Amino acid sequence: MRLPKIVTTLQDYSLPLFRADLVAGITVAMVALPLSLAIAIASGADPAKGLVTAIIGGFFISLLGGSRVQIGGPTGAFIVVVYGVIADHGYDGLVLATFMAGILLLIGGYFRIGRLIRYVPEAVVNGFTIGIAVIIASSQIKDFFGLQISEVPADFLEKLPVLWEARDTASLAASILALVTLVLIVVLRRLAPAFPGLIVAVSAASLVAVLATLPVETIASRFGALPNTLPFPELPSVTVARVVELFPSAIVIAFLAGVESLLSAMVADRMIEGSHRPNAEMLAQGTANIASSLFGGLPATGAIARTATNVRAGGKTPVSGLVHALTILLIMLVAAPLAGYLALPAMAALLVLTAWGMSEPHKWKTYLSAPMADRLLLLTTLILTVLIDLTVAIGVGVSIGLALKLRERKKQPDDWSMPER
Repeated sequence: MRLPKIVTTLQDYSLPLFRADLVAGITVAMVALPLSLAIAIASGADPAKGLVTAIIGGFFISLLGGSRVQIGGPTGAFIVVVYGVIADHGYDGLVLATFMAGILLLIGGYFRIGRLIRYVPEAVVNGFTIGIAVIIASSQIKDFFGLQISEVPADFLEKLPVLWEARDTASLAASILALVTLVLIVVLRRLAPAFPGLIVAVSAASLVAVLATLPVETIASRFGALPNTLPFPELPSVTVARVVELFPSAIVIAFLAGVESLLSAMVADRMIEGSHRPNAEMLAQGTANIASSLFGGLPATGAIARTATNVRAGGKTPVSGLVHALTILLIMLVAAPLAGYLALPAMAALLVLTAWGMSEPHKWKTYLSAPMADRLLLLTTLILTVLIDLTVAIGVGVSIGLALKLRERKKQPDDWSMPER
């Protein structure tokens, strides 16, 4: 079924449900706001692009999605891809690739291939997810320690010696601020899981930096003032040569959006004891990415951490996701200048914790006890993601995984026998 969940969930909607969705939507917006800014910065984009993606992408994912409680927006999984596309093709190339990915997702939803993504080997998903986490964490070392580096190479192996050579330029103020933010986020998560600790921790650290006039960079000092309005929508520039050039990037963006959104929806199903509609979710992801690209935003998908926050905060229907998007829009309209004071070391601490969470350390023992083929597949995908390219990692990982599955099927005994006539 491709019908959005909001159509059926609103049939028996009530005022108590709206109160629950309102509180949950505002709560998750407080979590999504600093994350959206930080993800955009780590992706090599203007921080305002993160807000645009959370507003536009998040709105359409909740409006048209196949999950009751899915929250969408920019996610850490896209950082590596987005950074690479911007570096190789410029930001206009990313906009076109996102637009094309949206079309691919719409086609996938129309032909009902949403259920096929579940056949991607779990070891491949775990491998590139851990690989992305490693790259995200390494990309935040500069701001976490306040290193004085004019330009950090995108390649992992080239980046490490540059960071090491700049170790003597580390700022004590930036390092302490980042560590305090990190500890504060962890403590608030433990003591009050439903409380929007991310925005509190980042805001508190940034306030200390401003009041104490610490020598640390802020969003405004590096990127200038954030806009307080949404950009006017416009179609990306399309040429045949540009489409051919960006098609591989569009495929990766569509694949990641599909996989992450459906994984997030499945996690949500377990939390609420419900069921999502995968093909409706694919159509929503396609629409959201097309809409985000028209407003100059980043790729969008369902966000597992924000979806879980929504459930824990009491979100019941897609209305909470709509409230989340509209809350971020309201903050952008009336409080954009305040966001410019957010300290970059605090944002780096937030992303380091995000990377740690993405790697799912609580599952590492399970990975080690998995069959040898799964361990090798995970390790291969991880290494290719970090050292070469996510596109290559996914292609090789999926190919090897499917080959292993076919091999296992051939080994299974054929229990069919000729019937007696």
